Amino acid sequence: MKILVSACLLGRNCKYDGGNNFRLNVAVLLRGHDVVEVCPEVMAGRSIPRKPIELLNGKFIEEDGTDVDAQVQRGVQDALEIARAEKIDLAILKSRSPTCGVHQIYDGTFLHHLVDGEGAFAKALRENGFRVLDVEDLGKDGFGSGIFF
Repeated sequence: MKILVSACLLGRNCKYDGGNNFRLNVAVLLRGHDVVEVCPEVMAGRSIPRKPIELLNGKFIEEDGTDVDAQVQRGVQDALEIARAEKIDLAILKSRSPTCGVHQIYDGTFLHHLVDGEGAFAKALRENGFRVLDVEDLGKDGFGSGIFF
């Protein structure tokens, strides 16, 4: 099985604050599988660290109102092209991210309010027929309870 994963979940320091979202359960689940790591925001040329972004009215903006939509959309498209080229079977993405969130994203106010919705990369993957899981879908036991194996 070839699995695309948000790079931050594997310990890559690519988050906006320079950190990561390492998840041991993801690393364990990926053993023995072909893994493709992506970070659409870094692929867009955004720095590490960088100003946080949120989606507001369908566009990526920074907290000060700077429109970075075109830049981030390029990274989303580049990551989608990797998914296509690699012929992935599944994507495991970071919760609540404006690019990778599967079920919820922040509402664009930068006040940490969540709304139902998808990040741009998660949506693009789904619309192109790829199976997408939020890392939090892997189960409270941390090992997915067979959710995709």
